[in-house]
Parts: sequence; C-alpha cells; structure tokens
Amino acid sequence: MADFCLMTPMRGIETRKHLVAVVIGLSSLIMAGAGCTATTEGDASVTVPDATPLASVRADRVEVVHFHGTTQCYSCRKVGELAFRTVKERFPAEWKDGTVRFVEVDGELPENREVVMRYQATGSSLFLNAIAGDREHISEDATVWRLTGNESRFLDYLEGQIRTLLGR
Repeated sequence: MADFCLMTPMRGIETRKHLVAVVIGLSSLIMAGAGCTATTEGDASVTVPDATPLASVRADRVEVVHFHGTTQCYSCRKVGELAFRTVKERFPAEWKDGTVRFVEVDGELPENREVVMRYQATGSSLFLNAIAGDREHISEDATVWRLTGNESRFLDYLEGQIRTLLGR
C-alpha cells in the first residue's frame, strides 16, 4: 500500500524534487487561470465593463458593490462590513440621497446571476461603479483586501477612492 501524505516526513532527495515539481506545476496552472473563468460566448446579456480608467471618470453616482458567497470567511465579512461603514459614516448625506450606495450581492444565488455577469465577478470581491450619465464605469478594487487588518486605513482609502470618483 502506498503511503502518500504531505504530513509524513519525506524520504530522499528524489521525493522532494518530485514534490517541488508538482507544486510549481500546480501553481502555474492556478496563476494561469486566476482571471475570469466565466465564458460569455453566445450570451448576449453580458455587459462588458467600460475600460475607461476610473481616475478619469467624474461620476454623478457611485455604487460600492460587495460580492460574496453564501458562506463567508472572516475577510469577506470584514470587507463588506468596512465598505458599508465607509459609505454610511463617511458619506451620510450622499448615502441618504442615493449618490453613494452600498450593495451586497450573494453571487451564489441564481437570482443574482445577471448582476454577477454584468460586473464579471468571479468570486468574493469589491467593485466600484462610477455612474456618469447613463454610462457605468465598473472596476474591481483588490487593494481593500490588504487593508482589512487596519480599519482606519481601509476607511480612509475607500473614502478617497469614492471622493476621487465624485470629483471632490
């Protein structure tokens, strides 16, 4: 019977070399497939987000959209919580009048398929949608994930992003 367990001490240099080769190969496959895995071929309902850099957009409204799964890990919950706090606490008037909105989307629910496809969300993520007139400028913000351990930096960062989009 073969004993294959990564917790068992490895015997011999050849076994280590083989494991390193497997890890490198798997890492390469993961990195190559790290982008969007959804296919849009034949699906006319998919909207491709505007490629205009967000920094150049002056939005009339901003939507902060948090995509997550039905079961959320600590970081996913924290990103949603801090993004909501940023909108509610740093933009109270704009939150009240709808100029700045926070939206939670459970990407696993079938009824949210359209919004998931519109944003091209492929997993837990935070998007900013700068709406200027009738045009949406959608962009994922991956920086927030590195700031979950420092609430004030997270709030300051996201506030700055939203203020920039609103031209303030």
